[in-house]
Amino acid sequence: MPTLRLALCQVNPSVGDLTGNAGLVRAWTRRAAGSGAQLVLFPEMMLTGYPVEDLVFRRSFVAASQAAVSRLAADLAADGLGDLPVVVGYLDADGPPQVSADAEPGRGARNAAALLHRGEVVATYFKHHLPNYGVFDEDRYFVPGDMLTVVRIGGVDVALTICEDLWQAGGPFAAARRAGVGLVVNINGSPYELNKDDLRLPVVRRRAAEAGATIAYVNMIGGQDELVFEGDSMIVTADGTVLTRAPQFVTHLLVHDVDLPTADETADSAAIDDSRAADGGRSSDSLRVVRRTVGSLPPSPRGPAVTGGLIEPVADEAEVWQALVLGLRDYVEKNRFPSVVLGLSGGIDSAVVAAIAVDALGSDRVVGVSLPSQHSSEHSRSDAADLAKRTGLDFRVEPIQPMVDTFLANMSLSGVAVENLQARVRGVILMALSNQEGHLVLTTGNKSELAVGYSTLYGDSVGGFNPIKDVWKTLVWRLATWRNAEAARLGLTPPIPENSIGKPPSAELSPGQLDSDSLPEYDVLDPILIGYVDGDLGRDGLIADGHDPAVVDKVLRLVDTAEYKRRQSAPGTKISMKAFGRDRRLPVTNRWRETG
Repeated sequence: MPTLRLALCQVNPSVGDLTGNAGLVRAWTRRAAGSGAQLVLFPEMMLTGYPVEDLVFRRSFVAASQAAVSRLAADLAADGLGDLPVVVGYLDADGPPQVSADAEPGRGARNAAALLHRGEVVATYFKHHLPNYGVFDEDRYFVPGDMLTVVRIGGVDVALTICEDLWQAGGPFAAARRAGVGLVVNINGSPYELNKDDLRLPVVRRRAAEAGATIAYVNMIGGQDELVFEGDSMIVTADGTVLTRAPQFVTHLLVHDVDLPTADETADSAAIDDSRAADGGRSSDSLRVVRRTVGSLPPSPRGPAVTGGLIEPVADEAEVWQALVLGLRDYVEKNRFPSVVLGLSGGIDSAVVAAIAVDALGSDRVVGVSLPSQHSSEHSRSDAADLAKRTGLDFRVEPIQPMVDTFLANMSLSGVAVENLQARVRGVILMALSNQEGHLVLTTGNKSELAVGYSTLYGDSVGGFNPIKDVWKTLVWRLATWRNAEAARLGLTPPIPENSIGKPPSAELSPGQLDSDSLPEYDVLDPILIGYVDGDLGRDGLIADGHDPAVVDKVLRLVDTAEYKRRQSAPGTKISMKAFGRDRRLPVTNRWRETG
């Protein structure tokens, strides 16, 4: 039984940076070679980054990707790595990208994988199952593949697959069983959602059983706009045994020796198609089997077997915190912002965002601004100063009352208009600091507030990125408690003042104001929102779940009428199954109401 030393490269590409991403492949392949690897795997769309969205429709970009994969093969050979097979994702096309109504069927852009060896692209595979749900629009961008590529490597038949192929029964994995492969490679750009790692492993096990083969699953890490990718690469045998599993949210080289069955020597490994099959090489799901062979490999390493280890799962709060930190860090770094600025109210939301920002960027790149008005309590000011002292961020105080008074001296405003004016003055100050000093403004509204429209457009909603946009208020509190406990466990100063965690939430835009004056308590509100937004429950379903009908009617009315605000909100890291934005798309002009 042959043994292959696999290297799964869990790395962080950037969309559009073909040169930089190719450089990552070369550097990590060199590392893998130093570990004695015999097959190296990189994530989906590694060369282009993922998702590329409408860049697919630019012929220049598609051509650049096609040229980059050929150039990369040559560069790896020039680096002295030509004998080491490398699987890398890229953007390909047969014919120009097509979006017109008269597009030619079966031709267009392809989500592709290439196997590089001895300076050439020796095999390609086109993604068969194209996801078209949630954040995915791959039916818009790609044409599905109709073949399974099987490459004989070191005496083992290896099938190539891409991401969504794993999540659907049948298709490539059923064809892999018929082709008698020993290993299925699955390269991924699988975005993070809370507890998705718990769903992923059972899916990998089901596909391994379906294929009757070991699966090597490699996923990227990093942030891309609203999405964050957590890695969680793994190798799982046909009987469901997890041989090795990588950590989440960090770059990682996972190297593991895998015993695999010898390829069926009666198969014609040089044949382009498995034409001996009665159906001309097509299985019952219409996938052709295309076979290639890789010649020499790096020699089998001597010494004891290499194992990649198994990473134990972490608590939900730790997982979400890592996702939020990585999502913010990559948004700032990949868009080349030098620093961030946010308003510090002394409340829980701004405190959590500030702590995330310091963890992501370091305290020297975070500016926190206290923006007190005549309604700001002394504890709000002192809690903001306490957080700054705990985290070491650059702390400033900019009182807003003189500016508010100037507006009121020239305009006759009252009630909510005055409250919103205060929020908008704060927004103007933060944006002025951004313009003057180059900071990215972070807004601090949580998902519960976004859901019910509890924010002021161009005021507290102002900003270029919102780290907690997809975090329910009740989870914000849990994250704060976890982060402080984690600091204490490590012997460090907890970053978030206990008073910010314990006090009732308030916008402090009028005397004695509390969130509960306008909204149900968050432990009542959030379960309704989760059912309505994440679960798509209607009014009847929510009431059947035990929620008070009057409260349900009020909450649903608030959610339905706030779509115009959400449409204008800053992007933020997705951590749930249904984030506002690309996951949940509703018309702003909409008279349908889920009310009694």
